[in-house]
Amino acid sequence: MSRIRLNQEYRNKIANRMRVHLEQEHTQEKEKFFECRESFLDKQNATWKLAQECVTRQYPKKDVDMAHYLQDKYPNVNTIAKDSCFHFGYMAKKEAKEDKYEQDNYGGQHVEEDDKYVSKHFDFRLNGDVDGVDRQDDMDSYSPQSRDFAYAYFRDELKAKEGCNPDINIEMDNKPSNPHQTKFNDANEKALGFSGGKGNEISHARDWNNDYELDLIGREYCRDRQIPVSRAEFQTFVIWQQAKGQLIMAHYKWIESILNQMKEIKLGLKGYRYLDEAIELSTELGLNIQDAEIIRTNSTGLVIYNPKNLADRIKGMKNKNISREAKILARQEYEKKQAQK
Repeated sequence: MSRIRLNQEYRNKIANRMRVHLEQEHTQEKEKFFECRESFLDKQNATWKLAQECVTRQYPKKDVDMAHYLQDKYPNVNTIAKDSCFHFGYMAKKEAKEDKYEQDNYGGQHVEEDDKYVSKHFDFRLNGDVDGVDRQDDMDSYSPQSRDFAYAYFRDELKAKEGCNPDINIEMDNKPSNPHQTKFNDANEKALGFSGGKGNEISHARDWNNDYELDLIGREYCRDRQIPVSRAEFQTFVIWQQAKGQLIMAHYKWIESILNQMKEIKLGLKGYRYLDEAIELSTELGLNIQDAEIIRTNSTGLVIYNPKNLADRIKGMKNKNISREAKILARQEYEKKQAQK
C-alpha cells in the first residue's frame, strides 16, 4: 500500500488537533494556572471583607445614612457615590536603624529619613488595575494587565464563545498591534461585558462588579478619599493585588509553553513528507490519530527531525520544575546506561 503524502491541509488538521491535545494535558504549568485561578475568589472575598471594615471605620454607617437622607431630601446635594476602588495608606514611621548614609566625594554624609505616607490604589472591579496606579483621569484607560486578568479568570467561558480568544495577547506578545489581535480583543471585551451596552445580556463584568460596591461619602473619584489603614492591613491588600498578577503570569507561562511546543510541532510537520510520519509524532506525544480521521475531515521534502526525537524535544518544554528525587533517579539511570556501554 502506497504511503499517503502530507499536504498543507493535512498538516493544519494535525496541528489543530495537537493544540487541543496540549491544552488538555496535565502539566505543571497548567496545574499552576488552575491553582492560582481556583484560589483567587476566596482571596478576593476575604480582602473585600477587610476593605469593608476599613471603609466603614472611616465612614460610619450612621454618617452614610445621614448623607443619603440629605441627598434624597435636597436635589442640590450629591455627596454619596458607589465605589469599588480605594486609596488605602498608612504612615510609615522612621526607625533609627533605617537611617541611610549618602556617599559623595567628601565621604559619608548622614541623611535623616522623615516619616512618609505610603498609599496605593486598590481596585476590586474585574478590569481593575493590578499595579496600584490610579488611571481615572481617563476612565477608558486601563493597563493591559487589567484586561489580561479577566481573560485568565474567565478563560473557559471565553474559549467556549465563538469568535473569542482569551490567549490572544500571549500569542501576540512582542508583536506589533494588528487587526487580528484587535478583532479578538474587541470580541473578548464584549463577551466579558466591558463593552456592548445594555444589549450585552451576559455580563461577567456587571455581575462581578456588583458584588464589590460600597456607598462612600465624597466626590466621584476615589483619589479624593484617602483611607487610613494599619501597616498589616495594607500588606493584606498588597498580597491580594499580587495574586492577580500571579494568575496573569501563570496563564502566560502555561500558554507560552504550549506555543513553544506548537512551534516545534509545526516545524516538524513542515519537514515530513508522509502522513504516517506525522501520525507517529502525534502518537509519541500521547495523541492517537488515525489517518482516516485526517483524510475525511475538513481543516479549519526533507525530514528535519525523527518523530520520536522531536516528540522527546517537545515533551521537554513543559514540567520544567524537576524534583531532587527525579534528578537523582535520572542520574542513576544515566550512570547505569554508561556502565552497560
